[in-house]
Amino acid sequence: MSARTFIAVFCLAVTALLFGGRVVHADTLAHFLPDLAATDFVADADGFGAIDPETKLAPVLRGGETVAHVFLTSDFVGTTGYSGKPIHVVAGIDADARIVAAHLVEHSEPIVLIGIPNSKITALTEGYRGLDLKNEVEQGGAGHELDIISGATVTIMVIDDSIVRAGIKVARMLSLGGLAPEVVQPRREIDRSSDATADWMTLTGDGSVRQLSLDVGQVNRAFEQSGDAEAIARPEPGAPEETFIEMTAALVSIPEIGRTLLGEAEYANLVEWLDEGEEAILVTGRGPYSFKGSGYVRGGIFDRIQLIQGDRALRFFDRGHKRLGRLAPADAPAFTELDLFKIPADAEFDPAAPWRLQLLVQRATGAVSKAFITSDLGYQLPERFIKPATVVHPEVADEAAAKTALWQRVWRDKTVEIGVLIAMLTTLTGIFFFQKQATRNARVFYWLRIGFLSVSLVFLGWMTNAQLSVVNLLALGGALRSGFSWDAFLLDPLVFIQWFAIAAALLFWGRGAYCGWLCPFGALQELANKVARAFKVPQVELPWGLHERLWPLKYMIFLGLLGVSFASLPRAEALAEVEPFKTAIILKFARDWPFVIFALGILAVGLFIERFYCRYICPLGAALAIPARMRMFDWLKRYRACGNPCHTCANECPVQAIHPTGEINPNECVNCLHCQVLYQSETKCPEVIRQLKRRAKANASADALDAFAKKPPVFETS
Repeated sequence: MSARTFIAVFCLAVTALLFGGRVVHADTLAHFLPDLAATDFVADADGFGAIDPETKLAPVLRGGETVAHVFLTSDFVGTTGYSGKPIHVVAGIDADARIVAAHLVEHSEPIVLIGIPNSKITALTEGYRGLDLKNEVEQGGAGHELDIISGATVTIMVIDDSIVRAGIKVARMLSLGGLAPEVVQPRREIDRSSDATADWMTLTGDGSVRQLSLDVGQVNRAFEQSGDAEAIARPEPGAPEETFIEMTAALVSIPEIGRTLLGEAEYANLVEWLDEGEEAILVTGRGPYSFKGSGYVRGGIFDRIQLIQGDRALRFFDRGHKRLGRLAPADAPAFTELDLFKIPADAEFDPAAPWRLQLLVQRATGAVSKAFITSDLGYQLPERFIKPATVVHPEVADEAAAKTALWQRVWRDKTVEIGVLIAMLTTLTGIFFFQKQATRNARVFYWLRIGFLSVSLVFLGWMTNAQLSVVNLLALGGALRSGFSWDAFLLDPLVFIQWFAIAAALLFWGRGAYCGWLCPFGALQELANKVARAFKVPQVELPWGLHERLWPLKYMIFLGLLGVSFASLPRAEALAEVEPFKTAIILKFARDWPFVIFALGILAVGLFIERFYCRYICPLGAALAIPARMRMFDWLKRYRACGNPCHTCANECPVQAIHPTGEINPNECVNCLHCQVLYQSETKCPEVIRQLKRRAKANASADALDAFAKKPPVFETS
């Protein structure tokens, strides 16, 4: 099959992918309810009532009374998973706003379909039984521990987010557990146009600076009211009227407030510190009790204060914190603690709405035990800083914000991993751009490559499960047919970054940037083959005719999977088990024996034929090779003698990507750069050896001439 034929077939496939899909309609509660029993939600229930078309809820009945309500999470919030399709969970909620049961009823998540047993995800979903949604509202959705299953982080986070947010929406809609329906207020914008400054007295007078003051007597009385005998037995020392803590707060990202309290120079530093959409508050304190404590030094989180606005609670971390030396106003009192805290853009913080800074006061009751009380500093920005209200559509805005907050949360949690990946991509780009310098010393380059492949295998593969798969492309195709959204793909930052890097690399270097360097399974094959060679395992080189005829196999596998995906994406994802990536990399061989035998068999053949799987079977490599024909540059340098008469590079190419006539096949090349090492080899490349001999001969002639010039011959005369 020629390259032109491949490109034609690929274009037809993409056309069918984009325009040939059928319209996918969202499933409803009525579709899933017949497969569930009322006793799955309430043990002694009699059955379900009729589904209310307005609320999309079904009552759970017992003796004719409604004891709970059942809902489909995707009816209330976005539940799009990594597959690009919704993850459907049917959950029940009782009158006290508790989840009585949650059942995973349908999904298309590829990692679950073909990697992790579905029973694990089902059991985790059912573990939400008993979740108190009132507590989730108080804690801003962080009132429970998230149990992550290795290899399915994105899927679990989507399930968790959808159950909690959908449950809170239903509870508010029905006023369950005392949760009131959300009152939709017009969105108000901040007027940041004023460049004036004021003084401390003015800002405290109009509420721009708010204060909380606690004395020793108030704190001791609060612990007495808590009823904790151990805490009561250890009162704070000092007279009741003595100051325990005096704390102030101000929204210093408002220009007039910030310029007044910080001064022009420090306010300019603040503006540079904040990114678009971020706000900042100034918190000051004095007295024997610190609002910061020392816990943030060890754990990076300030555990004595949190900002609460509505249902959302925001904790502050050391990476969003800066100390301040002093306040700018001359009439400002002296404080022992002055700290700036950043409010991230994805925190859904509304500076025009009221909020409170909650102070946690702790008292030791034993060697490691503590008792706690809380006190709130309320804050409302003065009306002079707020513009007239503008009407927004809250349902759309809230859902979009929630989706954005979810993927941004994932990216924040993986900051270190993202940094390592970017460093790897930067290093690889440098190697490719400066390949002559990188490959000049064969031994140094050999260990550089071994080191890079080891990082790809261990870090990208076994540690972070960032192995790319043809399933990613099939999921992208399904998303294009059913309504594309970036949110699902942004949920896995390492995979997302790699795909964007690959898209750029295809234009410059072809498929080899990923297949030859970043693919964990490819790295595993090559490293295993290196070990085999060290133990003198004989290497098999297939005859060129057979080798060339086996190349199309991987393209046929890819096009077959693509065709099946048009009819059934789940079936195509299941057939993609032809990739041993999930077994060997994501699940680390912890699977049923047939999958393990298959993966080990592929690796075993690779001990004798280097990168056997990459050469002949890999559908992902085929998918990348097809558009790689459009690359803009030929970076690999060749001599005219390559292929005729010299065959050194062709004989030593690890994947036999060099034709006997000397041409490098870009579809099969993995850019290992071994041919570039040989291109400069003074011991293997005939052209280099010939040049060295010519240079040595020229140098010898020059030396002879120099010697002759310095000491001319003496002719005897008779």
